[in-house]
Amino acid sequence: MLKQSKLTALLLLVSIMTITGCGQSNNSSEVKKEVNTAQPSTTASTPETKESKKVEITFYYPVNVGGPLTKVIDGMASTFMEQHPDIKVNPVYTGNYGDNTVKIQAGVQAKQPPDVAVMMSTELYSMLDMKAIIPLDDFIAQDTDIQMSDFYPAFLEDTQTEDTTYSIPFQRSTIVMYYNKEMFKAAGLDPEKPPVTWDELVTYAKKLNRDGHAGLEIPGNDDSYWMFQMLARQNATDPKQNIMSSDGKKAMFNSPENVEALQFWLDLSHKQKAMPEGVIDWATVPTDFIQGKTAMMMHTSGNLTNVKNNAKFEFGVAFPPAQKQFGSPTGGGNLYIFKDTSPEKQAAAWEFVKYMTAPEQAALFSSSSGYVGVRKSAYDTEAMKKYTADFPQALVARNQLEYAFRELSTHNHGKVSTAITNQIQAALAGEIDAAGALKKAQEEADQALAPFNK
Repeated sequence: MLKQSKLTALLLLVSIMTITGCGQSNNSSEVKKEVNTAQPSTTASTPETKESKKVEITFYYPVNVGGPLTKVIDGMASTFMEQHPDIKVNPVYTGNYGDNTVKIQAGVQAKQPPDVAVMMSTELYSMLDMKAIIPLDDFIAQDTDIQMSDFYPAFLEDTQTEDTTYSIPFQRSTIVMYYNKEMFKAAGLDPEKPPVTWDELVTYAKKLNRDGHAGLEIPGNDDSYWMFQMLARQNATDPKQNIMSSDGKKAMFNSPENVEALQFWLDLSHKQKAMPEGVIDWATVPTDFIQGKTAMMMHTSGNLTNVKNNAKFEFGVAFPPAQKQFGSPTGGGNLYIFKDTSPEKQAAAWEFVKYMTAPEQAALFSSSSGYVGVRKSAYDTEAMKKYTADFPQALVARNQLEYAFRELSTHNHGKVSTAITNQIQAALAGEIDAAGALKKAQEEADQALAPFNK
């Protein structure tokens, strides 16, 4: 009854906010009509059934890592419905992040968006440009259950712009280094002391590049800008330096420090012979690691459970090595609520968002996937305490949040990210040098962002 009362109160709040212009003012007449028709009638009417009062929402989500995560997320949605009998959630698995974005954008353009969805945190400005999502500050202000201070600051960074919050962290990660302890032993390396600097990474990778397997693999296709961003931050003199501005209107790709970072990546294969040459596929890297084809890999912490369940050897997890500092961009997706839906659906979606990011659910999702628990209190739950005690590798990505920062996110994100991704791939393939690649990427990004800098 308390949950139903809370939902009713939230629905009334949304309706009042809409009428007063705090939400979607262009729908105010429709909301007033809904409010008026909801008043007690003086004429006899057929009593509404419990089923007719149920709010139904559609939930889109992607899976970008190995493992049966669809079952986990669908199970979480089922448990939510058991606890919230007045809300029906229709979970829709949409493929990888790219497929998910395409489907959501198509739905927005057709005025048929999902009610709530997991989307890449990097899509914030694209969704704002499409006027697709609602701000969440009014929900947050009126709801003490959410406790925003409990979320890790590194994950909150990309939920906001201009002091307004548009999403809640959910499926979040950092880049970590996985290493095969058995291969370390065979190469005469201490399996409890992974490399911590760029120089050590080169030395270790060259020693491990033997017996038909690679010393190191770094994926360089669709997520190459993410890996480049990691290297750029590690080589940055300013500990807060990023490759884009905080307002999403400028890209800063071709600084001398960034050229050095990309050159280091190229040298790992072309000069040091510590890594295979060319563009290494995102999905191939964890498969190679699990099969013993590479001794070390840089990849998302979201693949931790996949590696844990499938690797037949003892492995370690560590921070990616530092040059001037440690650093990793955050990754993964946040939960967004969409505009072209009714206030009732938006309120129901908010209840769902709260549930999916509550400490117990954050702990469940983290232990089932390898993604980082987005809340500090998730690590205080008994389930997470047991999980991390048995599997301390799961704490590495959480501990790295001290050095984590916002992933590349700009207006016209598709064109900007494609500009840098294509040029990094060209450099990895030996078609252009590091300086030329970043110069060309900068020119294309500047052109894509020009309309937002007038």
